[in-house]
Parts: sequence; structure tokens; C-alpha cells
Amino acid sequence: MTQQAVIQTENLSKSYRKSRTELIPALKNLSLSIQPGEIFGYLGPNGAGKTTTIRLLLDLIRPTSGRAMIFGQEVQQNSVELHRRIGFLPGELNLWKNLTGQEVIHYFGKVRGGVNESYVRQLSQRLDFDPSLRVRSYSSGNRRKLGLVLALMHQPELLILDEPTGGLDPLMQQIFNELMLEYQQQGRTVFLSSHILSEVQAICDRVGILRNGELKAVETVDRLTHVDFRWVTLKAREAIQPDVLRQVEGVSEVSAVDKGLRLRLTGDFDPLLRAISPYYIEDLRVQEPTLEEIFLAYYDDHRNGNGQRVAEGQRKAELVR
Repeated sequence: MTQQAVIQTENLSKSYRKSRTELIPALKNLSLSIQPGEIFGYLGPNGAGKTTTIRLLLDLIRPTSGRAMIFGQEVQQNSVELHRRIGFLPGELNLWKNLTGQEVIHYFGKVRGGVNESYVRQLSQRLDFDPSLRVRSYSSGNRRKLGLVLALMHQPELLILDEPTGGLDPLMQQIFNELMLEYQQQGRTVFLSSHILSEVQAICDRVGILRNGELKAVETVDRLTHVDFRWVTLKAREAIQPDVLRQVEGVSEVSAVDKGLRLRLTGDFDPLLRAISPYYIEDLRVQEPTLEEIFLAYYDDHRNGNGQRVAEGQRKAELVR
């Protein structure tokens, strides 16, 4: 028996009016399904439409067309009831600056009809958050921690988190990952937006890639990030001519940088190391590809049945199917 999707959108679109005759699309025909118990990463650069999607899901703004459902209910018709079952962390958290963190937590707890105080204390301790201070004195990281406490404290069935780890140090990011995996083990569902690949690699089951308001792909994390290349920057005591390295197996996109060369390396390091062995290498740095580069490389590797590269227009059409 097929489980009912926790989040379901059908051709969900949102446009903003620039003038009387011109509309600017922020989200275009989003069709997406998130399953129970899934941690889903919603990825894309800033301005891609991630926050617009979240606001539509929460009925904070209304769509231009299409529809969104959570737990099988239309969000526009049942937003109050649905909000009781959702924990939400916005990208920008604006709270009463003169209140203490504890007073903010107490207020939200009353609005929700009461929460488990013991669990709230446990969350605060794990996040190393001091609720006794006033909101105005919190750093951006501590405001994020307060937002996480507010989103998690009623132990919701669904978490919707917009850039949840912004401002958190690496240790707190690890704690956040542990909390999300614990929620998943309890059968709860997490939908989080991010532009940081490492964040979703650690905990997400699937990711959706959003670019310019369009959903370009939905893939498992393993499949999307299984891209066998990295960027290498090297500096030698004497100049290395780019043509020397362009002939090396696995090397491409060689370009000159300050006192050195930058190149894209696919596969093993050995051919490159052999090629540069005659030179005195002063510095060698390896950089993992960005999310955008991984995305482009992943789809650039898709070819048609004859093994030939799919035409650019056809490939773009296939991405949005």
C-alpha cells in the first residue's frame, strides 16, 4: 500500500508583479513529493526560489497557480490545523529584542497549548543555548539556536527549515545533524533548504535542485554527489606551461592563476603527479567542486542512446520533466 506523501505540490507557481503588464516568476510549476520519514534537502543558490516555496507551503503567501498539500490537506484551506503539526524555522528570525530567550520560548509554548518543559531544557543544553539572556544580546548563531528550539520543542510531525545552520559553528552543525537523524528515526519528516552541499550530504536521503525558480532534478544524495572530479591548484618554482598538463590523462580546463595553474582533475592523481614530478612544487591545493559544478557535471555526463552528447536544448528539456 502506497504511503500518503507528507508534502505534495502540483504545478505550484508564484509570480510577482513588476508592473501592470509584467510579472516576474519566482517559482515555476513545482511538482514535488516528500515521503514520510524522509529528510529532504531543497538546494539552490540564493534567489533560486527556496524561501518562496516554503512560504507557499506554510500559506504565508498564496500561489499564482497550482496547489500544495501537507498530510493530504490543502494548505490554503487547513493552514491553522496544519501549523500545529509543523515546526518552522525561517531564514531570517525576527523576535522581540527586549525579551529573554526563555520568555520567547514560554510565549510560543503557551500559544501552542503547552510543551514538554523537560524536552525544552534538553534541547537548550544540547545546543549549548543560554535562554536567560535577552534576544538583543544574542549572536546570529545563538538566534539560530533559539529558532531551532522554537521549531523543535513541540516535537512536530514535520519540520520545515530554511537555511537552518546559518551562523552555527561546526560543532553545533554536528549536533543539528544528530537531532535531525533522531527525528527521522522517530518517523518524522524533515524538509530543509540549503545552498551548502556538505550540509545535505550528511543527513539527507534525497535532494531537489532548484535553479531560477525551476526544479531541475530530484536525486538521492549518493547519486548526485558521485562525481569523480576536483579542482587542483599548483604553484611551481619554475613556470609550467599549460600545454604540458593538457595532455595528461584526466586533466582538463587548465588555466593560469597567480604564479601557478588551476585545472580540473578527473580520476586518479597518479598521471598528474608523474607529469609534475620534474618540477619543484611549492604549493598544491585540492578543492572539492561546488554544488553548482556537481550539478552541471552530473547532467553533462548524461548522453543519448548513441553515446553522443545530448543537444543543450534537449538536455534542458529533459531536466524539467
